Amino acid sequence: MTGLEKMQSQILDEAHRSADEILEQARNEAQERKEEAKRAAQEKSSRILEKSRTEVAHIEERAVSSCDLQRRQVLLEAKQAIIAQILEKAYHTLVEADEDTYFGIIREMLGKYTLAQAGEICFSKRDLERMPEGFEEEIREIAGKNGGTLVLSKEPRKISGGFVLVYGGIEENCSFRAMFNSRKDELSDEVHRILFS
Repeated sequence: MTGLEKMQSQILDEAHRSADEILEQARNEAQERKEEAKRAAQEKSSRILEKSRTEVAHIEERAVSSCDLQRRQVLLEAKQAIIAQILEKAYHTLVEADEDTYFGIIREMLGKYTLAQAGEICFSKRDLERMPEGFEEEIREIAGKNGGTLVLSKEPRKISGGFVLVYGGIEENCSFRAMFNSRKDELSDEVHRILFS
């Protein structure tokens, strides 16, 4: 081997060693980056998983809350429907009561609603036809006890029960429907207390 060949061989050996070192260093660096990327991916994956678990928990809470709200709303609507049916049945029971009971209630209402002035009282066609004998006189007596006078109108009103008082052109609707409507909240509360307490 000549001196030139030896030099070439040394240069080549040195280049191979240098290339091997660079290659080994690149492999080590690539492995480190790979492990670092793996750790970063695992950390990111853990954060995403935790965030997903938190979001699922919130969704579950909202779903349970929404179901509970809907259940309470349906229950409230059912209670209101039951109360309305009971009040309507009570109204019809009152309107369809036998004559003694019905006109007994009318007497009590007259005592409560007649004023100490001259007026007129109006009934439905049905009530005018089934009015007990002497009831017109009773109306006058009850009005007199309250310091007023009432004249029975022969013109029927379109009401299903009760009466209408007219004083100086001003009407006071004392029909059963008007009475029920004016006390609807109070009556509903009372029925609710009886049924659901």
